[in-house]
Amino acid sequence: MHRNFFVLFLALLLALTVACTNKKSVNPLANVGSKQPDKVLFDRSMDAMKHNRFDVARMTLQTLINTYPDSEFIARAKLAVADSWYAEGGSTAMQQAEIEYKDFRTFFPNMPEAAEAQLKVANIHYQEMEKADRDFTHAMRAEEEYRSLIQEYPDSKLVPQAKQRLREVQEVLAQREYNIGRFYYLRLAYPAAIARLKTLVDRYPLFSGADEALYLLGQSYEGEIEVIRKNGRMNEVAKGKMIEQLTQEASEAYGRIIKRYPAMDRALDAKARLEGLHQPVPRPTRAALELNKKEVASRQQAGIMSSMLGNFEKHPDVAKASHVGDPTLVDPAPTNPGDVIRKVAALAGGDNKVSVETTNGKIAPNQEAPRSDSPAAADPAAAAPEQPAAVQDSAAATAELKPGAADPNELKPNVEADPNALPPLQQSNQLENGGGASGAVSSSASAKTEEMADISSSKKKKKKGLGKLNPF
Repeated sequence: MHRNFFVLFLALLLALTVACTNKKSVNPLANVGSKQPDKVLFDRSMDAMKHNRFDVARMTLQTLINTYPDSEFIARAKLAVADSWYAEGGSTAMQQAEIEYKDFRTFFPNMPEAAEAQLKVANIHYQEMEKADRDFTHAMRAEEEYRSLIQEYPDSKLVPQAKQRLREVQEVLAQREYNIGRFYYLRLAYPAAIARLKTLVDRYPLFSGADEALYLLGQSYEGEIEVIRKNGRMNEVAKGKMIEQLTQEASEAYGRIIKRYPAMDRALDAKARLEGLHQPVPRPTRAALELNKKEVASRQQAGIMSSMLGNFEKHPDVAKASHVGDPTLVDPAPTNPGDVIRKVAALAGGDNKVSVETTNGKIAPNQEAPRSDSPAAADPAAAAPEQPAAVQDSAAATAELKPGAADPNELKPNVEADPNALPPLQQSNQLENGGGASGAVSSSASAKTEEMADISSSKKKKKKGLGKLNPF
C-alpha cells in the first residue's frame, strides 16, 4: 500500500513539473482564468478602450510591449494601439493611426490581421475624401491603398469590401475627369478635351456617365473637324487626310457606346451620329447588353432630400457607383493633348518643327537673339598675341572683309540717323589721338563744339547790350 502511494505521489509530482515547464507554450487566450502579467495588461487595455479611455489604453499597451517583448500578445497589442487612434478620431489621430497600421504591416506581414490593417489605412483616406470639384488628394490615396489590399491579399475575406469601396472612389475620380473634359469642350479646346475624355473612358469603364463621356469625346472630334474645314491656309490634300482620321476616331467613340453601353441613354444618340457621319453602326452582343443592364440596375438614385442637402455636404455622393464588375487595378497610359495634336499633324505631312523667318535682313520676333559671346568685328592689328585661337580666327575672318563693307554681325538701329545730330562725346584717350580717322572725328567734334560756344557767347553779349558796338 505504501508502495502504491509512493508511485502515485511521483506521478503527480512529474505532472506538476511538466505543467510548470510548458507554462508559456499554452495559449493564454484558451485559459480564461490565466493570471499571467502580460494577459492582465492586455485585458486592462481592452477594458479602457471599451470605456473610451484611449490614453490609458495606449499607455497600458505600450507597457506590455516594452516589458514583455516575447509575449504572445505583442501583435495584438500593436494592432490595438492603432485601433485606439482610429477609434479616437480627428485628423491628428487618423494620421497617427495610419502610421501604426503601416508599422504593424511591416512587422507582421503574414498575419491575417495585416489585411485588416491595410483596409483601415484605405478607410482613413476614404472618410476624408471630398467632392469631385474639390481637392482629390485623399481620393487618390484611397484608390492606391484599396488597390494594394486587393493585389497583396487576394485571398482575404476583406477583398469584396475593398472592391466596392474602390468602385466608389473611382466614381468620384471619373466625375472629376469628366468635369475637366467638359470644361475644355465648352472652351473649344478640343485637343485638351479629347485627351481628358479618352483617358477617362480607358481608365474608369464602370463610370456611371461613361456613355456621356464617350458621346462628348465624339463631339470633340467633330468640333476639331469643323476647325480644320474652316482653315483656308491648309493644303486640301492634307486637310482631307486629317478629316478622314478624325472622322474615324469619332466613329470609334460612338461605336464604343453601342458595343459597351447599349442599355444607357446615349446609345440612340450615338447611332444617329454614326448615320450622320455615314459610318457603319455596330450591333451589341447579348453578353454586353446583359452586363450593362446589371451595372445600371446596381446603381442607386439619390432622393430629393439627399440632392438638396448634398450641396452643403463635404463628402461626395457615391450612390451612382456600380456594385458589379471589377474595378481597374492598373491605370493605362494617359492620353496627352500634345500627342493628339502631333498625331493629327503627322497626317498633313508636317515635320512639327518651328521655322525662323527673316524679313529684309531684320531680326524676326521668333529669331534667336544675338549672343554676347558671338564673334564680333575686330581690328586684327589691335589683337594681342596672347588671345585664344577662337578670337584670332574671328579677327582674321573680319580682316578679309573689303574696306567700307558692312559687317553682317553688326547690330543696327531701325531708326535712320539724323545728319544734323552731334556725334557722341569721345573719351580722353581718343581726343588726344591726332592721326587717322579717330583724329579727324575728334577734330571735327572739337570744331563744332567751339562754334556752338561762340554762338552761345554772342547771344549773351546781345542780351547785355555789348552787341551794339559793331554797327555793321
